[in-house]
Amino acid sequence: MSKLKQLFEEQGQSPWLDNIRRGWITGGELQRWVDRGVRGLTSNPSIFQKAIQGSAEYDQEFSEAIAAGLDVEASYWKLVTSDIEAALAILRPVYDQSDGLDGYVSVEVDPGLARDTAATETAARELHQRIDEPNVYIKIPATAEGLGPIRTMISERRSVNVTLIFSLDRYAEVMEAYIAGLEAAEGDLSDVSSVASFFISRLDVEIDRRLDAIGTPEALELRGRAAVASGKLAYEAHKRTFAGARWEALVARGARVQRPLWASTSTKNPSYPDTLYVDTLIGPDTVNTLPDKTIEAFEDHGTVDRTIDVGLDEARSVMEGLAAVGVDIDDVTRTLENEGVAAFEKSFDELIDALGEKAERLA
Repeated sequence: MSKLKQLFEEQGQSPWLDNIRRGWITGGELQRWVDRGVRGLTSNPSIFQKAIQGSAEYDQEFSEAIAAGLDVEASYWKLVTSDIEAALAILRPVYDQSDGLDGYVSVEVDPGLARDTAATETAARELHQRIDEPNVYIKIPATAEGLGPIRTMISERRSVNVTLIFSLDRYAEVMEAYIAGLEAAEGDLSDVSSVASFFISRLDVEIDRRLDAIGTPEALELRGRAAVASGKLAYEAHKRTFAGARWEALVARGARVQRPLWASTSTKNPSYPDTLYVDTLIGPDTVNTLPDKTIEAFEDHGTVDRTIDVGLDEARSVMEGLAAVGVDIDDVTRTLENEGVAAFEKSFDELIDALGEKAERLA
């Protein structure tokens, strides 16, 4: 049995693939990932930029879209929709067999709308209507402006992947938006689903940078420990939130927990183990979305064992230690949120510009 299958069958964690390429869809590679144990797929503007700019696989469909009179941005969404719908078809058996637990494919709204509540809500609804499949997740950034649209989409029974979560405080707000959305929805809730994507490795990148600048022995001792500590404390908050009378009233209507999803789980620092953000965050009712290289590393030398709720006192000690040496966690997470939104927006804009140049050449 593959380690991907062991994660789910033995530990209750769903491994998803954090990448998409048209060649994988048409050439059978995505189906092979699924056969090995991948149970879902996530995409984002940066992933699509690399896929579309990095190959000629999209040229014919793009040319046809331009020739049909679509503008560049509409043509982009046509390319994206084609890939997402094809991936949805491949993952649909997983969705059906798991009774809607897994088998999802995530697609993100225009990242340029991340600070615009009304526009995000409109775009999320339109994208969900355009890709009218039960196993699609619409990705909405967990900015302050995104919380309202998250609640609204859930109240309309539209499944959501909440992305770009960095702080425990914002994660609490995301869980509240999900629960409030369920409470506002009518009828049976068993067809509504959500994951909350907590970004892991980027926390260590930014916090390690600040610890290096502080430079004391106490600060340097904390390098590479913040991200895993935050993930463990996020899971603790998840278990605390999805319990009690308020939640049980929703369970009686068929509600599912909003699973925490560990995102950004490739190791950025080569001195850290390449499976660091997989081995240390394994536990039930969670998802880990993994780049293909991280999957291969985990299959080769990863460890399948429940670790998510081990060492909680140590995790709290790490966070207290960071504050003691002068790391402002609130400033860290604000910085990372702003950088994350900007990076996705930059990828989107650069791809649209590149497609515009291609359209001019075609003309």
